[in-house]
Amino acid sequence: MEYPIGIEMSRDYLSFETARAAMKLVKDFMLVKPGESVVITADTSSDRRVADAIANAAFTLGANPVILYSPTTGKAFEEPSRPIAEAVAKSDVWIEMAYYCVMHTPCFQRAMENGARYTCLTGLDVTMITNCIGKVDYDVLMEFGEYLTKKVESSNEVIVKSASGTCLTAYNKGRRVKHSGQRATKKGYPVMMGGQVSWCPVEETINGRLVFDAALFPPAEIGIISDPVILDIQEGRIVKISGGNEAEIFKKWLAHFNDPNMYRLAHYSIGFNPGVLRATGRIVEDERIFGCIEMGFGSQGASLMGAFWDAASHTDGVCSKPTIILDGELFEIDGKYVDAVSCEYCKKLGVSGY
Repeated sequence: MEYPIGIEMSRDYLSFETARAAMKLVKDFMLVKPGESVVITADTSSDRRVADAIANAAFTLGANPVILYSPTTGKAFEEPSRPIAEAVAKSDVWIEMAYYCVMHTPCFQRAMENGARYTCLTGLDVTMITNCIGKVDYDVLMEFGEYLTKKVESSNEVIVKSASGTCLTAYNKGRRVKHSGQRATKKGYPVMMGGQVSWCPVEETINGRLVFDAALFPPAEIGIISDPVILDIQEGRIVKISGGNEAEIFKKWLAHFNDPNMYRLAHYSIGFNPGVLRATGRIVEDERIFGCIEMGFGSQGASLMGAFWDAASHTDGVCSKPTIILDGELFEIDGKYVDAVSCEYCKKLGVSGY
């Protein structure tokens, strides 16, 4: 039996599959080499079976793995305790599994400046590493990501709509697109689990309504959305939040930072990992629901190649079945790609319905 959140609690559940996927992650994507220091950060909400599997894979390759466990803080994107901050800042490879990640914080920025190869895999459990890494043809997935990168970069007007009420217009004006699901070939450059490309249109051109209907995290009280969260956006900033109880939670959470940058739209991200077909409550997975579009608010990382700013925190929400129109041409309808080249990639990835 699989629990609703995806974690079967037996020690041996998917143990062989997890070991193979961990080796794939460490060897083929993080490109770990003998003698390197590999720091794995996890909190008490993390799946220790996966942390152990990653450490075992790194050690098998001749690296020096260290697992750092800490209490679950309940606060994402905030600086960790000093011992963790010092360790990750001096690592060769940093694999973050903590449910409440510390991306965008001062220690993260120091790690990037020092040349660490980093990946954020918050909430990674045995089901997630098996479905989203172990079973996926990453060569095809990366090819698809490169195609999506070029497709969006060559477009100017981006319109996003959805049956739940999203109607958002923005203009790229030559902005670059980050394909985050790449191999970790660059020092000081964050890579993410495959199945996502991200960018930010020129921030002041983003106007309309955005409705999150699948997932939103943080705050920790939400995760999977049961009541859509409606955001009215003017010139790239939230000016109104409406909806039900979850919208109220989100509104209060943003307000408690007392930071105007928390209301700034930081990025668009297209999700296309074939191992994720519905929201799970683990945001790294939810951002990659096949066919979704995800948008973040708060800190905008320099690697995104947008305006770049710091904020007190960062949050991500998912519109699960968008219609995306690029320069007047339909690219996706209700979460299903209609662009001919994209459809061919969907077939190669074995996605149902193509």
